[in-house]
Amino acid sequence: MIVVMKSKSNEEDLNEVLDLIEEEGFEAHLSQGVETTIIGLIGDTAGKEQVKSRLQAFSSVEKVIAVLDPFKLTGWKFKPEKTVIKLDEVEIGNGKPVVMAGPCAVENEEQLMTTAKAVKEAGAEILRGGAFKPRTSPYSFQGLGEEGLKLLAQAREETGLKIITELMDLEHLELVAEYTDIIQIGARNMQNYPLLSAIGKLDKPAMLKRGMSATIREWLLAAEYIMCEGNQQVLLCERGIRTFGEETRNTLDLSSVPMVNELSHLPVIVDPSHGTGRWELVNPMARAAVAVGADGLIVEVHPNPKEALSDGPQSLKPKKFAQLMADINTITDSLGNSKGSRWPSAI
Repeated sequence: MIVVMKSKSNEEDLNEVLDLIEEEGFEAHLSQGVETTIIGLIGDTAGKEQVKSRLQAFSSVEKVIAVLDPFKLTGWKFKPEKTVIKLDEVEIGNGKPVVMAGPCAVENEEQLMTTAKAVKEAGAEILRGGAFKPRTSPYSFQGLGEEGLKLLAQAREETGLKIITELMDLEHLELVAEYTDIIQIGARNMQNYPLLSAIGKLDKPAMLKRGMSATIREWLLAAEYIMCEGNQQVLLCERGIRTFGEETRNTLDLSSVPMVNELSHLPVIVDPSHGTGRWELVNPMARAAVAVGADGLIVEVHPNPKEALSDGPQSLKPKKFAQLMADINTITDSLGNSKGSRWPSAI
């Protein structure tokens, strides 16, 4: 159920409505836009028509809408304006694609600092790097753990880049949250509901990668697990799905970007590195992602991909990454993306 407040309602009017919602045993989620304030009721509203009647009785309430579709918090009905994730001066979802770049795994100080400085110089605003690495083989490099997180924090201090790193399990929740600016939830954990719920209790942005075989509906419902716990700072990341193709690591489903933009106000990031598994395909797919409306990219960059301990074949060298940045800037300028634009279904 969603409550739409009248444009002339004040803080006292809002508090009266919030008090009633709490009295009825629901949790309220506020979405305050430029023109309209919307309140989402979290809880089972089935069979509680009296709640709707009581809410409609307030003179400050424009209307009360029963939400029948499954996307109660991720959908446009809950928030008719595009969500913008703000990390100081970095804004994700404001119309200009934000690029996250760095090595798949943090290997050592020299490798990370060299990469961080290179991607910063090329125009990236967020440094990616894995400290805890989920690998298909138990014999592959598993990451440096806390030492990797400390190196990421050092890189942030030296370059000014924000950092994103993956959280694997509940055991490391507090540790990862302490160091990172954005928590990444990998494809393998998209439906790890206890982990999603725990992240939902944090006041920190989270980027949810699409599962390898997940539908868009399942992906958005996974985001609902985070948001219904109170954390509205959610990014979605398309990283390719598993199909019958053998020439690429995955099949990068770029149709999911405009599709999600029709269904949800959440920013969508595209990962052309995991989506293809081949460095020579990263730039073309990154350009295509920006062209279809992605709010950002996450790209793997390594100073010497042949010696990378993880995902070398899909990593760009710094020079190639600089070319990618130049290309997507050209595309962005040609599209004339505007800050705060809304998608057709929201209007």
